Amino acid sequence: MSPEQIALVRSSWKRIAPSREQAAALFLCRLFELDPSIRALFKGNSAEQVQKMTSVVGSIVNNLDNLEQLLPPARDLGRRLANHGMRSGHYATAAIALLWTLEKDMGPDFTVPLREAWTAAYMTLTAVMKDAACSPA
Repeated sequence: MSPEQIALVRSSWKRIAPSREQAAALFLCRLFELDPSIRALFKGNSAEQVQKMTSVVGSIVNNLDNLEQLLPPARDLGRRLANHGMRSGHYATAAIALLWTLEKDMGPDFTVPLREAWTAAYMTLTAVMKDAACSPA
């Protein structure tokens, strides 16, 4: 990712700060709408899942320029999700739900460069996660 893309992702993440939990809940609703089978991967309290999700995304956003720090937790997350049943195709569905959610939250401020920056961040992260899911710990 370019420094400009990192800056775009970070500034947009700050912009949605007041509605992060609402955005995460919207994301989950859209995700389950796109692929109801994914619901089985999310066990437990949905409010707790939303809080975990916003925490993970915040950590990722904060470390986009420090991949060495980001890679170990991303690998661990990829392995854990695979153990819970996450499959390669689920990542594409999640990308669609993520971009849809960001567009709904930001409206016209969700520009093409911003969409490309979030896509680059997501693709970078999921490549690591998918690779870890296929590799022994």
